[in-house]
Amino acid sequence: MIKVEHLVKHYGANCAVDDVSFEIARGEVVGFLGPNGAGKSTTLNIITGYLSSTSGRVTVDGINVLDAPLAVKQRIGYLPEQPPLYPDMTVEEYLIFVYNLKKCDLNRTKHLEEICEVVKLTDVYHRLIRHLSKGYRQRVGIAQALIGNPPVIIFDEPTVGLDPKQIIEIRNLIRTLGKDHTVVLSTHILQEVQAVCDRIIIINKGRIVADELTENIDRVAGSNSRYTLKICGPQKEVLSLLRARHDVIYAESMPTRDGDAYTYQVEAQKGLDIRKSLFYAMAERGWPIVGMESIGMSLEDIFISVVDKTDNPERGRGKRGRAATAEQDIAASILAKTAEKQKNTEPYQGDD
Repeated sequence: MIKVEHLVKHYGANCAVDDVSFEIARGEVVGFLGPNGAGKSTTLNIITGYLSSTSGRVTVDGINVLDAPLAVKQRIGYLPEQPPLYPDMTVEEYLIFVYNLKKCDLNRTKHLEEICEVVKLTDVYHRLIRHLSKGYRQRVGIAQALIGNPPVIIFDEPTVGLDPKQIIEIRNLIRTLGKDHTVVLSTHILQEVQAVCDRIIIINKGRIVADELTENIDRVAGSNSRYTLKICGPQKEVLSLLRARHDVIYAESMPTRDGDAYTYQVEAQKGLDIRKSLFYAMAERGWPIVGMESIGMSLEDIFISVVDKTDNPERGRGKRGRAATAEQDIAASILAKTAEKQKNTEPYQGDD
């Protein structure tokens, strides 16, 4: 449905998008992530025909954006970060205006009623937009993107400024839209992406640095095996043994205890399963392992790891060991955040 080939965009001497290529299939819901200034909005603006590229090619539903921009726009519903609303219009007047602007040939009354039903605007259909809450204004912006039943829907930060209840409602709406549309979602709220997207693309410094199915995204971080252990034994000696192992790149004791068992977090070298050898090593010393849990990387951890690697290419090179290498610093930061999250159940809301 969307095909981007070797896309480049320069703003003077600054290269905002640097040889970006990807494809999005019909019916996919794709999260498009990246830090501020990474090139997300520029790429989306080129796909929608709002900006021209310096070089490269973009097609939507097989149509070249430069050759037939109006035909492409007819196939895209776009919600920018700031919805293009007219506060002195009622919701009805605004949606009729957009309907006429898009030159739709669908039954207007029925079509707008169906959209308002989907986005839950029926109760405020005759109210002035200026009198609506932030959440309802966002819904109006989504409604205008849906007019004409475009096969592609692009959302740029659709939940900015919304309260938790509104965020959940918009998230459920995006899931519903994904059944009939190709959806591209650009946001800083990583929990949102993980909840609704089939696939995740991460861009940094104008380049694609990750492109994976959501369930496989941890592969791009080159994540190692990480565990939380509960071991009955002298804390300093257990920790010393863990750190001395050649197959362990990080080990730290945690402040929590379970009876006479201390808690440790351990990260093994990539590709190694240390559980059996660790069990035998502790058993030889009479230090029973009473708990062992594998720790998966959250999308937040993966995002930080991938972006950090592209920002600092030298990070992670060199001999592994107990020295405070840059890679270990990352691991320590990630594991510390994991421990903190176990105490704090509030959902991550991202950096805006």
